[in-house]
Amino acid sequence: MNKRILVADDEEVLRMLISDTLEDEGYIIKEAENGKAAWEILQLETLDLVILDYMMPGLNGIEVAEKINQGCKNRPPIIMLTAKTQESDVEMSKNAGIQYFMGKPFSPIELIQLVEEILT
Repeated sequence: MNKRILVADDEEVLRMLISDTLEDEGYIIKEAENGKAAWEILQLETLDLVILDYMMPGLNGIEVAEKINQGCKNRPPIIMLTAKTQESDVEMSKNAGIQYFMGKPFSPIELIQLVEEILT
């Protein structure tokens, strides 16, 4: 499989759960504990998918998505995985170029299904 995914979430336990779940499916995972770290990884590495939390310190998920769409050579698809699920949050995500949106709490099985749908 060898698809590379960046998981950016400031909640360590949740980040580890997402990473472990996807690694069990054969994906290669990079982790970022905040938006700034995510952007630094994105500038250095080619990734197949990015999973962003909305509310992170430094750069939030929307700001990272805007940077990806403005300044990345490789523009991987983005999943916004967040507790901010109001209509305005979804609209803001779409305006930032985020193609996929999943609310927290989420089902790991549904996340795997979405990731597989995007990457196959």
